[in-house]
Amino acid sequence: MSKKTLGLNTICTHVGEIKDEQFKGAVSPIYLSTSYEFDDVEIKRYPRYFNTPNQEFLAKKIAALEHTEAALIFGSGMAAISHMFLAFLQKGDHIVVQNTLYGGTSNFIREEFHKYGIEYTFTNGYAVSDFEAAIQSNTKLIHIETPSNPLLTITDVKGVAKLAKSKGIVTTIDNTFASPINQNPIDLGIDIVMHSATKYLGGHSDILAGAVASSQEHIDRIWNVSKNLGGSLSDMTVWMLERSMKTLALRVKAQNKNARKLAKFLEGHKDVSKVYYPGLKNHPEHELAKAQMHDFGAMLSFELVEEMDAMSFMKQLNLIKPSMSLAGVESTMLLPSQTSHALLSQEQRDAVGISNQLIRFSVGIETYRDLKFDINQAIINTKTTTFA
Repeated sequence: MSKKTLGLNTICTHVGEIKDEQFKGAVSPIYLSTSYEFDDVEIKRYPRYFNTPNQEFLAKKIAALEHTEAALIFGSGMAAISHMFLAFLQKGDHIVVQNTLYGGTSNFIREEFHKYGIEYTFTNGYAVSDFEAAIQSNTKLIHIETPSNPLLTITDVKGVAKLAKSKGIVTTIDNTFASPINQNPIDLGIDIVMHSATKYLGGHSDILAGAVASSQEHIDRIWNVSKNLGGSLSDMTVWMLERSMKTLALRVKAQNKNARKLAKFLEGHKDVSKVYYPGLKNHPEHELAKAQMHDFGAMLSFELVEEMDAMSFMKQLNLIKPSMSLAGVESTMLLPSQTSHALLSQEQRDAVGISNQLIRFSVGIETYRDLKFDINQAIINTKTTTFA
């Protein structure tokens, strides 16, 4: 059977595994060597060249999940996105960047691009017309993120891809929040997909990694830059990531189911003023999300009523962890203003709608009623403490 005819769980489990020809073990062996034979071999392997056996085979799994020809694995999500940008941008070029996206990406662009002479424009909104208005004669790249971090805005992937292709511009997308289980941007016309593999691909809050997937031509171009910058991942972590991805579809589907229920619960709660989740019918891009995603994902954000302090609420949680990252099997919450978007100024956060009351909720695989109970008791105890 070809990879195209394999089921999703089969791809997660078997594509990209290394067969243990010596001992016939059930899982991929780990190749920890940093030095390989160079004479009379087809591939000259070296960790910084992204081609050790574990790196090479895991890339096949990621490419299969994202419906691409090839992929690369990096030491972090920021390594993946920065190498991707630098492979396609040089002095005098211009990039159009969606205004609602991960704060680390925004900060990298603002802090580093001027050193390379790369120009950039953040869009005023995230409609296709906003991207079109920001394009200049020297625009070489358009970067989007959907669903976005942390407001779960939905960008018209097909629309942006069509616009870019009409002008000969390369498109890139951060697909971290959706995961390849919920969204495949290549099928919608996007050129390059990247992930913070620390999140859903790893899924257990114990791996730091990044990934880029695209055509072989684009991956070769990124590799040519990346081998010089040295952002590859250790093979022990690569092995852990391949192992974790075996359960990717099972984990994400369970998390999706919990998130749909919790979003509806929070939407109807009298002490919650707003919920951001594309699966809710009142989300402004609900129909668009339904059209371009396989499911709505397991990330949501919400705001408590003004008289309740968000940090006080989080301190009352018993089961859900106040934690920095996201997408692990355990549910976590954080304040974007103090974590993911802390590098932005208050003015910059206000401009994109990230209030100090905003709570980002990464929904895990726990039993729904237990998560619901934990949120309820935290709200009750916060109110008791606040108004005592």
